[in-house]
Amino acid sequence: MTTPRRQAVRRTAVLRREAVLATVPVAVAALLGAAAPAAGTAGAAGAGDPYFPLSGNGGYHVSHYGLTLRYDTASRHLDGSAVLTARATQRLSRFDLDLNGLKVTGVTVDRTAAGFRRSGQELVVTPRHALRKDQNFRITVSYHGTPKPVTDPDGSADGWIPTDDGAFVAGEPQGAMTWFPANSHPRDKSSYDFTITVPQGRTAVANGVLRGQHTAHGLTTFRWRQAEPMAAYLATATVGTFKVQQYTTGDGIRVYNAVDPREAHASAPVLKKLPSVLAWESKLFGPYPFRAAGSIVDHAPDVGYALETQTRPVYDSAPDISTLVHESAHQWFGDSVSLTAWKDIWLNEGFATYAEWLYSEQHGGDSAQKTFDHLYARPAADGLWAYPAGDPGSGKNLFGTPVYARGAMALHELRKAVGDRDFFRILHAWAAAHRAGHGTTAQFVKLAERESGKNLDGLFHTWLYTKGKPKNA
Repeated sequence: MTTPRRQAVRRTAVLRREAVLATVPVAVAALLGAAAPAAGTAGAAGAGDPYFPLSGNGGYHVSHYGLTLRYDTASRHLDGSAVLTARATQRLSRFDLDLNGLKVTGVTVDRTAAGFRRSGQELVVTPRHALRKDQNFRITVSYHGTPKPVTDPDGSADGWIPTDDGAFVAGEPQGAMTWFPANSHPRDKSSYDFTITVPQGRTAVANGVLRGQHTAHGLTTFRWRQAEPMAAYLATATVGTFKVQQYTTGDGIRVYNAVDPREAHASAPVLKKLPSVLAWESKLFGPYPFRAAGSIVDHAPDVGYALETQTRPVYDSAPDISTLVHESAHQWFGDSVSLTAWKDIWLNEGFATYAEWLYSEQHGGDSAQKTFDHLYARPAADGLWAYPAGDPGSGKNLFGTPVYARGAMALHELRKAVGDRDFFRILHAWAAAHRAGHGTTAQFVKLAERESGKNLDGLFHTWLYTKGKPKNA
């Protein structure tokens, strides 16, 4: 991601934003004809992440989201229907979905009306009959309203962010729930289908491959499919007045770029390099993990960051080459290989930032060592050393300089310790071993030790978990 996001990923090292979301007021409970819950157990209201206690939910896994949306850019009203295909991981008498704001008008479980009530950001659903462990089931939620972003602890907006011609939709870490009901934690990854209807003249851009579009009666409907697993925070449905470019790369990747005309001139030279950036990163990290790629370049000056929305990063303005490299690298590190806990965010941001350093080094700019030395020269009181990259301490710190820059410095120290041959094999092996899945810091350390044959506990302890400025770099 990127400004004081977010401090901004633009340039050499850092930016981002997101964090935890404050509890919203409890809404009036609504209950739709359901019998008293059968014997069973209630799914947890959160996935257990200490930084975001209510993020995600327990008791089930969503394999697929089918989202049908209609957005009026003049009134900013959203009508939505979400169909979630899920599997119970325990016996369930009730379960939660994450949904902030918006009015729910009906919930069914396997086509039978279910009870529901609102509790802050939780939509609590009580099916007519308890669900068996391992039972597959389908949840349908009808809802509408004016979606609003949430404000993260670092002060940035997150989720469905209105713009002068549509909406900038970037959901890290919890913004997905501002526009669709979700099991909104990176632990739960799913495929997606999007059907988005907007006023004629506007374009709705989501993840994956465009399956078709149709205009009638002053409205245009876009159908998108994201087949590979995706965390909810990486979903987008950005709407605006865009110039669209489509092509297929030599590697068969289907590219879709949507650019606000106000950003077209500044964007063109950088977006032209996207195929070469993806090819370069594929050599370093392994095959590109998705069948689609591209960019959404919006004109959203009040947002202040970019986000690596899966297959198609969204930028608040024309990106520079460092930002493009950063968000593209996230397709491997963060999107394909996802977190199991937000505490491990350096696995996303440190890796994407180090990709910037490597790109500079291999394209006529500063070497990674020079960038490292410049950062290490900062005094001990500098914000770079404010907290450890591997243990930011709270959601407020997730997207600060230490996570980005010190995370990248940890990777550079690894590179020096094991040598280039083993280092680049480690990066490739990490992306391959956890492709379309999840990874933890402990797993990365274990893999790095296996690939290099060295004990690396001390190195990672120093650069990821020691407070203050490490000595003797």
